[in-house]
Amino acid sequence: MLDKLDQTDIRILQILQDNARLTNKEIGAKLFKSASTINDRIRRMQEKGYIKKYVAVLDPKMIGRGFTAFTHVHLKDHSKEIINHFEKEIIKLPEVLECYHMSGQYDFILRVAVKDLDAYHVFLMNNLFEKFSIGSIESTFVMREAKAEMASPIHP
Repeated sequence: MLDKLDQTDIRILQILQDNARLTNKEIGAKLFKSASTINDRIRRMQEKGYIKKYVAVLDPKMIGRGFTAFTHVHLKDHSKEIINHFEKEIIKLPEVLECYHMSGQYDFILRVAVKDLDAYHVFLMNNLFEKFSIGSIESTFVMREAKAEMASPIHP
């Protein structure tokens, strides 16, 4: 897919990943292009799916979600229906920030953000154990975040 982007598109994506609040005029000034050219290119990349959405990255501690757990889930039943049901329902939960269907020992890895260990216990009891047929769960807790990069490196 990257081969369909030219150098200007790549630079636009890099700039947006660094600061998505820049105006088309400001991006254009950095790239020596008009605001309308930048607007057209961004709209095209959005339509083609290169740009999925724009978000503000918040400090989890500031919003009462400073406790992060990676929850490895092994389901009892591995039928297509059960896997699809689990995935469809688990992504609705606001505590679940990421959900990956995995190969290997566990079926899913979830990144869960809650206030504290007690809140995580409530999350497990009310959302996983009560609603799904879980074979096993292994939880690992973030002690300190060394790096959390939201931008994806783009190389021509």
